[in-house]
Amino acid sequence: MINVIYVTGGARSGKSSFALQLASRYEKKVFLATAEPFDDEMKSRIGKHREERGDQFITIEEPLYPEQALRILPSGSEVVLLDCLTVWAGNLMHRFEDESLIKNRIDCFLNVLDHPPCDIILVSNEVGMGIVPENAMARRFRDIAGIVNQKVASRATEAYLLCSGLPVRLK
Repeated sequence: MINVIYVTGGARSGKSSFALQLASRYEKKVFLATAEPFDDEMKSRIGKHREERGDQFITIEEPLYPEQALRILPSGSEVVLLDCLTVWAGNLMHRFEDESLIKNRIDCFLNVLDHPPCDIILVSNEVGMGIVPENAMARRFRDIAGIVNQKVASRATEAYLLCSGLPVRLK
């Protein structure tokens, strides 16, 4: 049985480290990165993540079309760790004004999750537990990320919420 494992939590909650721990039991691992190095701070974050995972993964960078990357994985891939869905949602919002285009991108990704090529570990931020954002752009981002999280979690075979570095199994 192929597993889709969803890992969520707040910022700096330990999501990525927990996901790396889950992936450590596999031999042939792929890291699917959605972040783009737009500025020095983001370049530094990406560099720290690369250091943390070392050379244990084949890395694929795909900020907009992760479903396409999942269709062309290296032969024998046992697991894909996608980090992170929230950054991907922000990328979609940044690149596509039209809500129907964003919905289409999300649906294309979800279709691959319905028949994954191998086990997949999906990392995402839980952004909906705070106050309602004061501006329309932030509310739109929260809504898009929340929709992605709900739809991915519903397809997951396992789901975890990280809080202060501690995983709580949701399903």
